[in-house]
Amino acid sequence: MAIAQQQLAVEQTPWAALAGVIATVSVFAIAQGLTYPLLSFILARQGVSPAMIGLSAAMSPIGFILSSPFIPAVSRRVGAKRTALSCAVIGAVLLLLIGWTQDLYAWFVLRFLLGLAINPLYVLSEVWIIALAPPSRRGRIMGIYTTIISAGFAAGPLCLLFVGSEGWPPFLVGVSAFLVCALCLLAVSHRLPDMKGEEGASASVLGFVPIAWLLCVSVLVASGFEQAVLALLPVYGTQYGITEVTMSALLTVLIAGNIALQVPLGLLADKGSARSVKFGCVILALAGCLLLPLVIDTPFVWPMVFFWGAVSYGIYTMSIVELGERFTGPMLIAGNAAFAMMWGFGGIVVPPAAGVAMDVLGQSGLPLSLAGIVLLLGVLMVVRWRDA
Repeated sequence: MAIAQQQLAVEQTPWAALAGVIATVSVFAIAQGLTYPLLSFILARQGVSPAMIGLSAAMSPIGFILSSPFIPAVSRRVGAKRTALSCAVIGAVLLLLIGWTQDLYAWFVLRFLLGLAINPLYVLSEVWIIALAPPSRRGRIMGIYTTIISAGFAAGPLCLLFVGSEGWPPFLVGVSAFLVCALCLLAVSHRLPDMKGEEGASASVLGFVPIAWLLCVSVLVASGFEQAVLALLPVYGTQYGITEVTMSALLTVLIAGNIALQVPLGLLADKGSARSVKFGCVILALAGCLLLPLVIDTPFVWPMVFFWGAVSYGIYTMSIVELGERFTGPMLIAGNAAFAMMWGFGGIVVPPAAGVAMDVLGQSGLPLSLAGIVLLLGVLMVVRWRDA
């Protein structure tokens, strides 16, 4: 009987629609991964200070945060499919304008607008993947999704090796990616759910957060953890006398672990529960924080960061799976928009806080601050389980 049910679930998995949406998000990720280093290289050649380059880069995440509360209402009024298609086209136009202006102050506005425009595309695509994935296979499908999108972000900077960072070629690659994104959506639009449900007009980001506050905290922790490690681990390593080349290679291994192990984590969630796997990821991420000072200047650091990257990002992957288990329709859109907002907040709050910890405590400030936020999440999960 169980075998027959598994076979039925496989037959009912809408692979064509899932492939189309995952292709959409992966192409979008390539465009995003290309944009950040490209614009930084251009501004650096113009003699812009690192502080101003960082402030310019922050405009897109701010756009993400501010647009998130409006996504459920816009998708209800305009329609999820039309909203996503419009955002892909607007993203292409804005990237053309960025390439045309080549001006720092104009880029502040354009990058903010780009964040506003592309966040609904990201949110709605992820919502469709969650909604299309059968419950019995949701963990592994979300693992495939997070693996591919991570690979897409990593592939973006690699494009610059082939087209360079000067002139129109890199911008045209990004514009083409957004247009391909729109074509992928058009190809599968008839297979996508309209995301209408009984929860209807009551679904909002501000209404979702109190209902699923622990999920939102999980996303904030996963986001802040990842972005703090990417930003500050090179600084941490150089304080031990490790070369920049070695630290860059170490970051590559960390990202590789993230890419390689999301599907196995998803399979574990399908066999058990996403909440249990997430708690395991929290414990292992905490262990990695405690081990980092002990292994940073030894060969053991390489396998450690491989698994560290996987389990820290696994907190986010499992949160998406939990979201799909608990919510449908408009509340699913509101929840995913809340996730996008929390991801932005995590990137804005945690890396600066970890940097301050390093200024005050020395190099130990990084693992201690990261351990603190992960430990807090673990405690909140235990308390919630006890109260349930």
